[in-house]
Amino acid sequence: MSNITDIIERYLKEHLKLNGDNMIEIKRNEIAERFQCVPSQINYVINTRFTEEKGYVIESKRGGGGYIRIIRVKHQDKSELINSIIELIYPKVTQQAALDIIERLFEKKIITKREAKIMSHAIDREVLAFDIPLRDEIRTRILSAMLTSLKYTDK
Repeated sequence: MSNITDIIERYLKEHLKLNGDNMIEIKRNEIAERFQCVPSQINYVINTRFTEEKGYVIESKRGGGGYIRIIRVKHQDKSELINSIIELIYPKVTQQAALDIIERLFEKKIITKREAKIMSHAIDREVLAFDIPLRDEIRTRILSAMLTSLKYTDK
């Protein structure tokens, strides 16, 4: 059974999909009321499920007429997407952000499930047994090398 976070995420993603320009504006209180949860639950979903690493940009306006705008980033091609990810991860990337990026590449069918698993294991904190921030810097270099390799290979 899904938890409320998963349900809210699915709801928002479905609305993004239905909206042809991949952008929606929501009112946090209205969504919270719809799902009978506290407004901070909506913040949690947006902050953890709609991150830059996952391909989203969030804009918000506070106040009475405030809104939260969720925008799905579109790229012209695979190379542009990979370049933007490489820019995003420098100079260091956390394990969770790297896993979000790998999930995004899988969802976009740029990598296979097997490749995602290999990449995930290669950047794991247990494998990169260094102190932070060195671990995050090494993870960035490894992930960047894998991404660069993807730019120049076709399936």
